[in-house]
Amino acid sequence: MRASALSTSGLGLALGSALAFGGSGVAAKPLIEAGLDPLHVVWLRVAGAALIMLPLAWRHRDLVRRRPALLVGFGLLAVAGVQACYFAAISRIPVGVALLVEYLAPALVLGWVRFVQRRPVSRAAAVGVVLAVGGLACVVEVWAGIGFDAVGLLLALAAACCQVGYFVLSDQGGEGDDAADPLGVIAYGLLVGTAVLTVVARPWGMDWSLLAGGAELGGTRVPAGLLLGWIVLIATVLAYVTGVISVRRLSPQVAGVVACLEAVIATVLAWVLLGEHLSAPQIFGGVVVLVGAFIAQSQAASSPSGEPGPTAAVPVEVAEQPEVELSARPSTP
Repeated sequence: MRASALSTSGLGLALGSALAFGGSGVAAKPLIEAGLDPLHVVWLRVAGAALIMLPLAWRHRDLVRRRPALLVGFGLLAVAGVQACYFAAISRIPVGVALLVEYLAPALVLGWVRFVQRRPVSRAAAVGVVLAVGGLACVVEVWAGIGFDAVGLLLALAAACCQVGYFVLSDQGGEGDDAADPLGVIAYGLLVGTAVLTVVARPWGMDWSLLAGGAELGGTRVPAGLLLGWIVLIATVLAYVTGVISVRRLSPQVAGVVACLEAVIATVLAWVLLGEHLSAPQIFGGVVVLVGAFIAQSQAASSPSGEPGPTAAVPVEVAEQPEVELSARPSTP
């Protein structure tokens, strides 16, 4: 009964996390279009979340001594890298397209497993990769010579690569006495990400007066501070915390499948609130990408002897991202 209750609550938390992350791009794009640089929006998001998570960082301050490489890697890739590349991408291409490109991450993870770790992957997982790539071709309309900004697509792909870094690092949490509390890792990842983004974004050059004004959201004037508050509190802090707890109560496979809803949520919200309409082939391609991602992340890579191998669960932007289970706990994200 207790296990069933945990699974039910975990599913609810995972759904809430996907919903929270799915709204980040829709809230951020009006700020970018109002004049804020994408990197400045990312800095505000990460710095605001880091400030709120500061008490957790203090509580888990022993991680600085025990797992410094994990904290730095998580901050560079899972926080700074993913956020910066994603926000820069949505400044050039539609939110839904940017997020769907990020869903190549499961394919890239399997590539890491197969060619870097030299471990076999299942045939079903390989089929999922092929479907994801084929669906992506429909999303970007390759037959029309790539209908979107090439730089924007490359930035979205870079975000997917940073998510691969997260997948690899997420298996380094350790076990037993050496285990790294995921909330502590997130808190320090946000602090590291803030430090890196401060150097890159140079927030002292930001036009802070824009935050006192408003931004157009679907033809409605919305206070910029309200949009920023949503991004920090809901799309970052709440999304990360609920996502991490849900992974603890669900298997990584289940949590990853639920995370696929983020792309659907983001695309629908962008359609309704931002007027970013997708064509029928793009919608079809998006469905294929999600199906391919579902198969790729829910099929465990297996060894010839039938032993379970690595399983990848898709992360949503930064903190909600679930852990990747590697059966032998290799010394590798």
